[in-house]
Amino acid sequence: MLLKTLMFVTLLGNSILPLISYSKEIEVSLTDLDLQHTQTLLKEGKTTVVALSHYYLERIQRYDKNGPKLNAIAQMNPQLLEQAQALDHKIATNQRLGKLFGAMVVIKDNIDIKGMTNTAGSWLLRDNKPEANAFLIEKLLAEDALILAKTNLSEWANFRSEMSSSGWSSMHGQTLNAHDTTRSPCGSSSGSGVAIAADLALLAIGTETDGSVTCPAAVNGIVGIKPTLGLVSRSGIIPLAHSQDTAGPMTRNVTDAVLLLDVMMGFDPLDKQSLTNKPLTQYLTMGDLKGKRIGIMRNMMGYHPGLDAVFDQQLTVFTQAGAILIDNANIESKGKWGDAEYTVLLSEFKADLNHYLSTSNAPLKSLQQAIKLNDEFSSHVMPVFGQEIFIKAQASPDLDSEVYLAALAKSKQLTREQGIDATLAKHQVDFLIAPTTAPAWKIDHIDGDHYMGSAGSVAAVSGYPHITVPMGQVQHMPVNISFLGAKLSEPVLIQAAFEYEQRSQARIRPTMKQ
Repeated sequence: MLLKTLMFVTLLGNSILPLISYSKEIEVSLTDLDLQHTQTLLKEGKTTVVALSHYYLERIQRYDKNGPKLNAIAQMNPQLLEQAQALDHKIATNQRLGKLFGAMVVIKDNIDIKGMTNTAGSWLLRDNKPEANAFLIEKLLAEDALILAKTNLSEWANFRSEMSSSGWSSMHGQTLNAHDTTRSPCGSSSGSGVAIAADLALLAIGTETDGSVTCPAAVNGIVGIKPTLGLVSRSGIIPLAHSQDTAGPMTRNVTDAVLLLDVMMGFDPLDKQSLTNKPLTQYLTMGDLKGKRIGIMRNMMGYHPGLDAVFDQQLTVFTQAGAILIDNANIESKGKWGDAEYTVLLSEFKADLNHYLSTSNAPLKSLQQAIKLNDEFSSHVMPVFGQEIFIKAQASPDLDSEVYLAALAKSKQLTREQGIDATLAKHQVDFLIAPTTAPAWKIDHIDGDHYMGSAGSVAAVSGYPHITVPMGQVQHMPVNISFLGAKLSEPVLIQAAFEYEQRSQARIRPTMKQ
């Protein structure tokens, strides 16, 4: 990319305004960067942080606000210019630089960032302005990452209606898949997935309760990591359910995802479930697939013939690396935990959301008030789908009830001791694989999402790790492969996912028209 007389720009709403111009000529390609290349360019003086900011803002203007109008970006960081200039000064004066210096990161719009609203996609929270950053945001800033923008999401993390359309919110509208704008971006971390696929940012953070990082990563053809529950603090994140909620990295390659996850991790006194953990970047190594016993979860397949065909073709990547494939290493409890999980999600959503709202600057203070306001402003917030899940959650059992406690115990047992743990032990395998989910379906605001199936629910409910990596395409749409393992098995999964990625090189880039 050739930038002459650089003009730093910012987006305010849908307008683009000049802020400051630079006469320095920079001739370097900034397309499809990874973190290591970005930092090398900055250290060698071949680009600047301001120039990187301009590159991504220009792409947002070209592809997100115009052209295909992907609508992944919800709001821009108003302090971006100041922060970019400050980091350029640090680099120029040889000051200590953090692990993520120069990384332009987009953040799902359900995570608290001081100076920006936090809406969960709901118009009702348009004036929710946090006084402090979420714990994970402080971790990013401490390592010199720059918050570029916040991303759109499925409203309330896709937990308002059973007829919802992934990627739609009353605050920001419908996000579109970068590979085909008629198709779903999945959700609920829709904007984060699309932004990375479309090269609107270097790194992204999403959140997941059940599939909300891994599904949008898969249908947009990028890498997503849903870490073991507790590795990443949830304080400062608008919740869905504390027994499953986690944030996770979404990137164009495994290395960047692990680098980002390493920074995100850490114990937070405000999140009693948070854990301390050793760095994970040491597991980005080749040769570890040799001798590994890998279980194929055949009963997590069968819902899309084209997807299964791509997956079966990719199995040679593992055998050529010296791995041993164990077929039909199935999760025998599949299909048995759904009702219990739903009971848990309803009860925890009511309790967790009430706690967040009552202790925040949000203009509403309870789920009951949200239901009332949704009805009052239904033409604005419910033109596409209703709020039947909200109503069920409000009527759900409290967290000290026998109904909730029994459902929680059942869902964990079926996905842990009788699920992933049992499968690993029975077949004596190191980890499990399957296709992540089907190619993206058509966006449908009448009947809602046409979701066919996935491999990820057992990892989501158990709280165990799940990594999804591009494995190819069905026609023009990307599809991914999933790596699942036991609690805190990130080292094994990272080794496997990294080597698979390096051997397969299967990621496809979207072709977008201006």
